[in-house]
Amino acid sequence: MSLGVRWTLHGDGKTPAPGAVVRPDERLSWPRTFGLGAQHVVAMFGASFVAPVLMGLDPNLAIMMSGVATAIFLLATKGRVPSYLGCSLSFVGVAATIRASGGDVATITGAVFAVAVALFLVGLAVQRFGARIIHAAMPPVVTGAVVMLIGFNLAPVTASTYWPQDQWTALTVMLFTGLAVVCLRGFLSRIAIFLGLVFGYLLSWVLDLVFGKIHSPAGGPEAVDHWRLDLSAVGKADWIGLPTFHAPAFEWSAILVALPVVIALVAENAGHVKAVGEMTGDSLDDKLGTAIAADGAASMLSTAVGGPPNTTYSENIGVMAATRVYSTAAYWAAACFALLFGLCPKFGAVVAAIPGGVLGGITVILYGMIGLLGAQIWLNGRVDLRNPLNLVPAAAGIIIGVGGVSLKITDSFELGGIALGTIVVITGYHVLRAFAPAHLKTQEPLLDSGTSAYDEKPGTEGPDKT
Repeated sequence: MSLGVRWTLHGDGKTPAPGAVVRPDERLSWPRTFGLGAQHVVAMFGASFVAPVLMGLDPNLAIMMSGVATAIFLLATKGRVPSYLGCSLSFVGVAATIRASGGDVATITGAVFAVAVALFLVGLAVQRFGARIIHAAMPPVVTGAVVMLIGFNLAPVTASTYWPQDQWTALTVMLFTGLAVVCLRGFLSRIAIFLGLVFGYLLSWVLDLVFGKIHSPAGGPEAVDHWRLDLSAVGKADWIGLPTFHAPAFEWSAILVALPVVIALVAENAGHVKAVGEMTGDSLDDKLGTAIAADGAASMLSTAVGGPPNTTYSENIGVMAATRVYSTAAYWAAACFALLFGLCPKFGAVVAAIPGGVLGGITVILYGMIGLLGAQIWLNGRVDLRNPLNLVPAAAGIIIGVGGVSLKITDSFELGGIALGTIVVITGYHVLRAFAPAHLKTQEPLLDSGTSAYDEKPGTEGPDKT
């Protein structure tokens, strides 16, 4: 299985034996394998189609390049790391910031291409020096803070662009999606975002039939009469055709805004590789650098033709956990399905017609979840925010990133939002650490909820270890 494209049949090819798992180099019968591939495609539908729509990119090209990216990833990791690569939501805030400063889709994809190059180089560095360089440069307090400010920076997009288009539909979709996430079990809970989109789509159609047009902003500042669900482009779209390609354009200001997202992508890839390794019982630490570099290479190819960046999808990890089938053959099947969907412009038109109010309800939860992944990184890394060495740079960077604070460097160049917040977190942490007293640098187990190991006691040089 040198390239991960040869598999042995697991058992009778029908179902795994009790307590057994289908390993990455195994497969079930081909009909079942293609069925699992279709299930993986459904699992990634929600985020992988919402992200390009929110970024203003062609959803058909996004789904096609997600299939190509998945194939590249499987080949690069030689079939040891089962994974689906879909459009990364971490760049939605970046795209909104670039558009607000006058950039277009070419500028967005150019900036993201630069991030993909950086991610590829990080992967090569991890291959050469090991994962310790990631932990040294980006400890959990830094990674968590950057992921948090990237997610929460998106809040104004929901509040000013999507929610006002149809506030009651947005509220209803938010409630439905929240209930789906919490109350559904197994595979259905993994596709709650997709179910929320379908529900909102149907709800908007019914409201148009019953109440007619709505008077509200339609993505612009002024309220106008418009249909909640406009399917006019669907009827005009062809059933078979190529998506829209375009070349990227490079501007330093846009690249600097986008570069901090590389931290989130490294964290996503590292978490994915660790999770898959634990589930399969196969240590994949030696594949971490390869996985990161493969993600970078796949995103470089996607953005070079005008598509979105890609990242490993946790939704598909959930599918593997539920089915106990880790076969990379299922991911090859999913990649094939994605390529076919990408060649159907009518399908892309259906996706592009998602009503703004529906996106409002979805993004309230989705953007918040992205931000709170940063808090999860803090919890997993046992970050003590009572230690001022952790608290000060994280607090300052998050407020700058979320509030859109800017720093004017010259008459034609300024840093702000995500870029400035990330710089403050990273440089602030390392500079403060260089000057901090020894007791603040020592990671100690937390004593209790009322005291901190970092509260220096009179007459001591650090935490009391007696």
